[in-house]
Amino acid sequence: MSERVDYYEKKMNMRPDREQEPHRKPNAFQPLLIGLVLIVGIFLGTQLGKDAQLFDFQPNSGGDADKLLQVLERIEDNYVDSVDGDDLVERAIETLLEDLDPHSFYISPEDFSRMSEQMQGGFDGIGVEFMIEDDTLVVVNAIDGGPSQRAGIITGDRIVLVDDSTITGADITSEDVMTRLKGRSGSRVKIGVQRPGEAELLSFDIERDRIPIYSVVAQYQDGDVGYVKINQFARTTYEEFRLAVDNLREGGTQKLVLDLRGNGGGYLDAATNIVEEFLDKNELIVFTEGRTQGKRNTYSSKRGKYRDMEVTVLMNQSSASASEVVAGALQDHDRSITIGRRSFGKGLVQHQYEMRDNSALRITVARYYTPSGRCIQKPYGDGIDYEDDYHQRLESGELMSADSIEFADSLRFETPGGRIVYGGGGITPDIFIPLDTTRSPLAAELSYLGAYRSITLDYYVRNRQAMQQAYPDLISFDTRFDADDALLTALLDFGREQDPELGKPSSTDRAEMAARAKAYLAKHLFDESAYYYVLRHRDDDYQKALEVLRDYSTFFQASLAANRE
Repeated sequence: MSERVDYYEKKMNMRPDREQEPHRKPNAFQPLLIGLVLIVGIFLGTQLGKDAQLFDFQPNSGGDADKLLQVLERIEDNYVDSVDGDDLVERAIETLLEDLDPHSFYISPEDFSRMSEQMQGGFDGIGVEFMIEDDTLVVVNAIDGGPSQRAGIITGDRIVLVDDSTITGADITSEDVMTRLKGRSGSRVKIGVQRPGEAELLSFDIERDRIPIYSVVAQYQDGDVGYVKINQFARTTYEEFRLAVDNLREGGTQKLVLDLRGNGGGYLDAATNIVEEFLDKNELIVFTEGRTQGKRNTYSSKRGKYRDMEVTVLMNQSSASASEVVAGALQDHDRSITIGRRSFGKGLVQHQYEMRDNSALRITVARYYTPSGRCIQKPYGDGIDYEDDYHQRLESGELMSADSIEFADSLRFETPGGRIVYGGGGITPDIFIPLDTTRSPLAAELSYLGAYRSITLDYYVRNRQAMQQAYPDLISFDTRFDADDALLTALLDFGREQDPELGKPSSTDRAEMAARAKAYLAKHLFDESAYYYVLRHRDDDYQKALEVLRDYSTFFQASLAANRE
């Protein structure tokens, strides 16, 4: 588990105050009703910005809002059993939103705190990634440059005391750990650590600090090709991306693989800022349009720093929203060759409205369109199982064959270079790569059971010094290290402890297990980028990107011809 992912900061459930109606008995339930009515007001036409004042509801004003208030009051006053007012209101809010569209939703105060940390790009804490193993907190990684690393915490350390209180046992949870380790920047926490090979308990006094959450999770150079993986579009993503590409270019990178697979989106401006770096000045990046707002165009404001780089974009069925803005804009301007599988198809723009109790609403306010005029939002509504998209694509054969994708001629558009592109359901890649169904289910099951994370961490801790001496850099590790039989047996034993039905591995299974174990060890020995670097040999999408970038113009002309067939 990771400190950066699994913490839900608990806050007081503050509700707006209001005067009581004359001659009516005050009750604690009523402020909750007002929270609901505020939401109703938004649907009645009130637009609320992040810092806007919430309007005051006037009781007995008539209309649907008043009716909702009356219903909730009757339940609170007369229902046969006691009711949880907070829970009732939050479920009512969710019901209001669920029939609008798949991407308008309510965020509870607890979830909003967690999501804000992810999207703002940081939090205050001691800076460790951890997992709970055998009822003990084990450090998977001390974040580079963070307070724990500066204090001397290393991978494999077991934290057993926090401020002289034990933090072990069967009841320990990730949330408990986060509550005790996180805190205001500048505050201090004392931890006790059991370190393998040390007889005595080690004590560390750590000053908490701001811990970044990176959205550019990997970057590496492969010959003259640079690779950058973005897992979401947060506040800091553009700066992270520019720093990554600049560093790669200083090392000799001339071409780029931009990996947006599995990226579900985020802030639109982070996406448009990245696109701008590949375009000339005054080129259209995206435009949005909604019922209450007119057409809004976003143009590049400068000549992009990377406008002369050849680019491939990797996408799959889980790439959505801001990822599709990036891929769509680069494709429409003939600035990239997109590789992989059709993206998710989210062409709706949400605005976030923060409520007084630290909850929030995300409401769809517009649709976005790529420069060619495509809206890539896939269909939704009655009779459509929107959430079961993956299985529908799997059953239709689309994940294995591009021929299974159906296009409507009415949604056909053309790029300046003459490529035919389609709207109405995601970004279709220029080069289709089928889902690899030959990969090992056994290896995947071991990943689900946590075998690689646990076993490779133990292996690394026991062999740390020898590995650091034998493999001083990533290239030497990638070239010379192979997972031995003992490591593979340990993985299988771990899996069978949890699932006795686990089958006997085939040669394909063993090869996949060895590759995954090696990638995890590379991460322990070096960093997150090393994980992806080691796995690149078995990454069909990436290998195709390398092939394309070796003869970019030929592949571009081929994609042009294929689109015109």
